[in-house]
Amino acid sequence: MAARLPLLALAMLSLLAALWGGLGRLGFTFPPPAAGPIAFHGPLMVSAFLGTLIGLERAVGIGRRWAFAGPLASALGAVVLLAAPGPAGPALFVVGGLVLLEVMLLAVRLQPSFAAATIAVGSACWPVGGALYAAGRPVASVVAWWIAFLVLTIAGERLELTRVLAPTRRDHTLFAIAAAVLLAGAVLSVADADTGVRVLGAGCVALAVWLGAKDIARKNVRRKELLRFTAVCLLAGYVWLAASGLLALVFGATSAGPQYDAWLHALFVGFVLSMVFGHAPIIFPAVLMRDVPFRTRFYAHLALLHATLLVRVASDLAGFTPGVRWGGLGNVVAVLLFVVNTVSAVVAGRGRRRAALLGL
Repeated sequence: MAARLPLLALAMLSLLAALWGGLGRLGFTFPPPAAGPIAFHGPLMVSAFLGTLIGLERAVGIGRRWAFAGPLASALGAVVLLAAPGPAGPALFVVGGLVLLEVMLLAVRLQPSFAAATIAVGSACWPVGGALYAAGRPVASVVAWWIAFLVLTIAGERLELTRVLAPTRRDHTLFAIAAAVLLAGAVLSVADADTGVRVLGAGCVALAVWLGAKDIARKNVRRKELLRFTAVCLLAGYVWLAASGLLALVFGATSAGPQYDAWLHALFVGFVLSMVFGHAPIIFPAVLMRDVPFRTRFYAHLALLHATLLVRVASDLAGFTPGVRWGGLGNVVAVLLFVVNTVSAVVAGRGRRRAALLGL
């Protein structure tokens, strides 16, 4: 517990820095934008926040002290990157990715499964993208690897939970083909960015269709409270995964502008953050050993996220700049509301537990 809380705090600070940078990119000047968070918005969100969070979750799960070196490295990478821009910060992200990969390879050895192997492959994509970024490649040319990291990791985790539905060999084959297409897109993007992004998009669409049809979320959406909330987050996320894939197929490789903004944020905000929202009440108790009781108000940050993202993406496609700006601001507010709602649920749950122990 002594190591977990500081690492989670560093991950959340990285999230706040990334959100600040995102606001600066959208043209908002309050709070006054800083050059670092603006320049490193993407790496901060992917490697410093999501990478640290995933690495911390896996370190707790594997139960080995050395595994915490991964999230520590990626969290410190954000500090170094902001303090002294250069290859040192990205190099620490690579270290974090390599430790996560070793954790997943150990998990495959301890409990071999198709799902664990998928997550391990996804984990390998993070340090590859990080190494390319550390070597000086721009974010637009390495983002396919970061997408492969997050999508394959999430898809592998969901595949693991489909065991209760007894998926057939054909189901596994179709999943493997979709994952292979996505991975091929990341590989191709190094030599041919346009072809790579389009192939990556096809893989995203295929995985979204598979997950939408086979995930246990289809059943849990008819349940109550947390199970239903998580299911709604997942199913909404799969819609955005498919949408981002279609946008990548249509537009191909872009390095800036509304098309780039639309397909990247459809994936990172619509899909990835929806997964974070849905899994936070499950992951945080395991990491912090504190319950996150479900609250109906969780739907507020979820609804705000998707509504404002729809405004943002639609405005991108229509060339309506004010809609992009205000939609992006709404995305940031939704994430901050998620943090507030989650923390308040933890505090309230702890207070009730203490009262119960005291017999009040």
